[in-house]
Amino acid sequence: MYEYRFEKLDLKFFSTDPKRDYHEIIERYAGEGWRLVQIFAPVAMASGASKYFEIIFEREIGEKM
Repeated sequence: MYEYRFEKLDLKFFSTDPKRDYHEIIERYAGEGWRLVQIFAPVAMASGASKYFEIIFEREIGEKM
């Protein structure tokens, strides 16, 4: 069985740049035993652009470090 974590990463206003360093987020979760599953960018505006990304992690239950 797996457990999941979702990290929302907002983008800067009128930009595709994230407000936080996603590399740092991924490395931190990896250090805690999480595996990156997907970076998801839902369409949120009429232009088709996203307002945020969602980083999805998983790990087997019981693998806490």
